[in-house]
Amino acid sequence: MKLFPEDLLYSQEHIWIRVEGNLATIGITDHAQEKLGEIISLDLPEDNSSVERDEPFGRIKSAKAAVELISPVSGTVINVNEDITDDIGIINSDPHDTGWMIVVELENPEELDDLLDTGEYQEFVTREEEIG
Repeated sequence: MKLFPEDLLYSQEHIWIRVEGNLATIGITDHAQEKLGEIISLDLPEDNSSVERDEPFGRIKSAKAAVELISPVSGTVINVNEDITDDIGIINSDPHDTGWMIVVELENPEELDDLLDTGEYQEFVTREEEIG
């Protein structure tokens, strides 16, 4: 069963974002990790690097595919989850909590207005699956 936590915003690139003040914690959705299968490697940016909305901030590789991780917001990376570099399987087992990837200090909070809420993301995933 897919998880769609209510406290998150989502991008159409299957990235979730949890906002607290001007900080955004970012990771891949349960749907994305399910489609990718077992994650085997991950490349993430360094602390203090910049990320740009709609641009890659990293790369994830699984047995099925290698995909770029597209940032839903612009800002400065202030924290990278070192735990997932030590145990990459956390992304598969807990993508919305301990499987977070980066924390970004938001440059332009208005970018959040373009993201999907939980209901909109569920509808998007359902339509995507119907199309095949």
